[in-house]
Amino acid sequence: MTGNLLLWLLPVTSLLSCPTRQARLTVSPSSSQFFKGDFVSLSCEVDGRSGGWTVKRNNTRRWMTQCEEWGKPEGSTCNISYVLPLDSGVYWCESSSASSSSSSSSSSSSSINISVSGGSVILQSPVLPVMEGHDVTLHCQTKSPPSKLPADFYKDGSLIRTEPTGHMTIHRVTKSDEGAYKCSIQAGGESASSWLLVSGSPPPPPPPPPPTIFPLILHLLVFCLYLISTLLMVSTYRQKHSDNCLLVSMAMTSLDPAKEEPGDVVMTELRT
Repeated sequence: MTGNLLLWLLPVTSLLSCPTRQARLTVSPSSSQFFKGDFVSLSCEVDGRSGGWTVKRNNTRRWMTQCEEWGKPEGSTCNISYVLPLDSGVYWCESSSASSSSSSSSSSSSSINISVSGGSVILQSPVLPVMEGHDVTLHCQTKSPPSKLPADFYKDGSLIRTEPTGHMTIHRVTKSDEGAYKCSIQAGGESASSWLLVSGSPPPPPPPPPPTIFPLILHLLVFCLYLISTLLMVSTYRQKHSDNCLLVSMAMTSLDPAKEEPGDVVMTELRT
């Protein structure tokens, strides 16, 4: 009875001890700023799969509102067909069980800031953190028509440089590149500020395990056994061949009358 109870409790215990994987919120198109009237899609994913998660947001008007109140939910995806400036806010994914239980790090994703501009200039920058050591490109974009105009780029309120093509690339970003970026186009206007996040570089892959000596010893043992068996076979063959040659020689000698002398017969008879 006790054994059956333990077998029943084992899978239950493993389920309770298995932590819930954290969801990841993605935005399409991948940008932190949008023009009024753009289409925006937000999706919750866990290990490339969706399900059991919903998109929530906080804005200047209301807190903790679900997708049904401002977008069109499709599973774990929330689509906003026509974004407005009031859609600016903080977005995140939350599991369906989080509302009925205490919130934890495993039941909600990290948050994303989205800004919707009613003006004519936005800064297209990564909405997700950029890995340290990678390149990142910021685009200063006009609404209509989209064109590559000279743009001034700012970080934390200070001018970085002017780019004639309207986009600026930061090569091999580091933590020092984190900050609030914005851009401006002459006779076009200025964008809102967006925060560029830089995450630490991933840990290097573990080194390959050192080769064990057991396979080497096994190969040497097999080789020695093969060599010994080969030498024994060669030695046995040579011994048999030598004995056969000796028997043949003795037989040939006893059958050859030319080599037999009369004296040999007489001496044999006298000895006997």
